[in-house]
Amino acid sequence: MPARRRPLTRLLLGVLAVSLVLCCGGVAAGGWALARAGTDTVGQVEFTRPLAVPPLAGSRVDDRGRRVFDLLAREGRRDFRGDGRQTRTAGFDGDYLGPTLRARRGEQVVVNVVNRLAERTSVHWHGMHLPARMDGGPHQSIRPGATWSPTWTVDQPAATLWYHPHPHGETEDHVYRGLAGMFIVDDDREAALSLPRRYGVDDVPVIVQDRSFSRSGEFTKTRNSINAIGVLGDTLLVNGTVGPYLDVTTERVRLRLLNGSTARLYDFGFADDRPFDMIASDGGLLPRPARLTRIQLSPGERAEIVVSVRPGERVTLRSTGPDLGAGFLADRFAGGRDRFDVLQLRAADRLAPSPAVPRTLVPLQRLDPDTASDTRRLEFAGRSINGQSMDLGRIDFAVTRDTTEVWEVANIDGTPHNFHVHDVQFQVLSVAGEAPPPELGGWKDTVYLAPHRPVRIALRFRDHSDPDVPYMYHCHLLYHEDAGMMGQFVVVEPGQRPGRPPTHSAHGGHG
Repeated sequence: MPARRRPLTRLLLGVLAVSLVLCCGGVAAGGWALARAGTDTVGQVEFTRPLAVPPLAGSRVDDRGRRVFDLLAREGRRDFRGDGRQTRTAGFDGDYLGPTLRARRGEQVVVNVVNRLAERTSVHWHGMHLPARMDGGPHQSIRPGATWSPTWTVDQPAATLWYHPHPHGETEDHVYRGLAGMFIVDDDREAALSLPRRYGVDDVPVIVQDRSFSRSGEFTKTRNSINAIGVLGDTLLVNGTVGPYLDVTTERVRLRLLNGSTARLYDFGFADDRPFDMIASDGGLLPRPARLTRIQLSPGERAEIVVSVRPGERVTLRSTGPDLGAGFLADRFAGGRDRFDVLQLRAADRLAPSPAVPRTLVPLQRLDPDTASDTRRLEFAGRSINGQSMDLGRIDFAVTRDTTEVWEVANIDGTPHNFHVHDVQFQVLSVAGEAPPPELGGWKDTVYLAPHRPVRIALRFRDHSDPDVPYMYHCHLLYHEDAGMMGQFVVVEPGQRPGRPPTHSAHGGHG
């Protein structure tokens, strides 16, 4: 070989060698990532902290007979793990999460929301049936220093609802920092049943959220580019508590489960696979208890369960890998194989007696899909619905007051999504053409959408018409919502046409 070609040959051989190393390294790294993907805390959680139970919000009755609550959105700091490292947070009336609001059906409520954050926020009453102007969506933002005072009459069955911010494009961030709380609605039918209902004793909120922490103790929001669903944390907070236990003093305890995470799905059950009675879903009590060993909840969904314990025992509430129905990569990178020990129940040596769970709960008047005035199909893909990204100035459609509609909601890509609609609770008619399982047999406002398994729902829009102020429907994986997977509709009077949504300049409360 001529001397002048040797340097070039050596260079080419070097490039080839480096390429082979990188290629093999990439394969190895990919294999390592597949092997290491996922989180598993089963058997590793030391349950050393008593479960924090959010306090019941104080209220007063004004001279108009309205029940008045006050909520203060503020910044905060908290040492979650007891190691002295402070995490910057946000909460309502405290440094993380907020109090539980509680009202009875038929009461008129007022909530004075004061924004002490450095940016605009909002407060959406998730699952509540109320006028669009009071809904707390992106059209009702509250500027810093302002107060927003929505008022409405509670007109729906007893249920476990919740509240959280809904600022357009910033919802994930606000919820991740800690702005959320529970809202319990009571009514006479629920009160007449022999169910546990002593708040904080045998009737306990369980708000489950996943978070990750930096070495300095701050929340981190690292996204895995493969999972495409948002932030998945490696540490669970239950009512803001790491490694919580609950002292149980009664034979049965009612747990109000809320998936308050921004992206993660959970499949809740107990470590010994003991059965429990699911008595309620998003919109309230089921017609009869569903005897289950697992209940899967996507972000925003709720379930009330009653579990029996024996004197002196300890049993762990656990989440095993949820059934995402989205294939191998989703299982590995979107939480489909993740497992968590969530909460330890510690039964006292002597337990107060609890009555058996009633065999029937409340009657459910089924919506008749044959009477639907309209049928719609909503296709979720990428970061859009029906090919359109969210536009605050666009009303996507109008529904007529006092009508029933059927919507077919479909996830047509391979990424996990779910569906939440404001204002109304709906009934699930079918999932992929089949009858829904018992846990979907009641009123719902949020439901998981597995890829290529359409969910048909029936909705009744009985009142609260407003041609100008819309309600939202969207994916409640908040990264998707913020990225544009949301639309809006208005409820109009018969023959009325939709108007124009409020402009951005009109947002905010009063200072």
